[in-house]
Amino acid sequence: MTYKQQFIKFMVENGVLKFGEFTLKSGRKAPYFINTGNYKSGAQLARLGEYYAQCIADNKIKADTLVGPAYKGIPLAVTTAVALYNNHGADLNYCFDRKEVKDHGEGGLFVGKQLQDGEKVIIVEDVMTSGKALRELLPKLKAAANVEIAGMVISVDRMERGLESSLSAVQEVYKEFGVKVYSIVTMADIIAAIEDGVIDGKEYLDKMKEYRKTYGVE
Repeated sequence: MTYKQQFIKFMVENGVLKFGEFTLKSGRKAPYFINTGNYKSGAQLARLGEYYAQCIADNKIKADTLVGPAYKGIPLAVTTAVALYNNHGADLNYCFDRKEVKDHGEGGLFVGKQLQDGEKVIIVEDVMTSGKALRELLPKLKAAANVEIAGMVISVDRMERGLESSLSAVQEVYKEFGVKVYSIVTMADIIAAIEDGVIDGKEYLDKMKEYRKTYGVE
């Protein structure tokens, strides 16, 4: 089993990926739902970091520092940094942004590694719905230092066009900011995992494909 297949199975086993009928925030009715809030144990977080680290290693993304957008990105950046060191021998720094600037003590917008001009960073996030988190983070990064965004890593690329665009959130981010987004898996990978019997859900296969046909992008 590939690490992508293992990750899809991991999501299902931990109640993060579910099949059925769900009304999304966009108003669309989808045959699947992803809730990363169901990761809540040390064992889950350790495994999650290993998948993110493997994605970074497989895509050969070179960087100095991992950045985890507050709040969901904070544990992701930490566990990914640990997994990169333990499994791949790569010792990267990590940091995360504050919601408000601290005006006492060490101050600054970021906790952890203090960013410097020319530093290469990877942004680590759970999923991307609209790119809002990245749009909020980029001005903070540029205010701290003239960093280079080596890429952004997310768990799942829904491969789904926006409400007012023919592009997906991942494609819009690349078009607008030139930031390449890498995902551990895509919606196409999840459909293939059902077809190959990696996970249960063949009864939802037709609906998954129909949803992809209606809202999907390549």
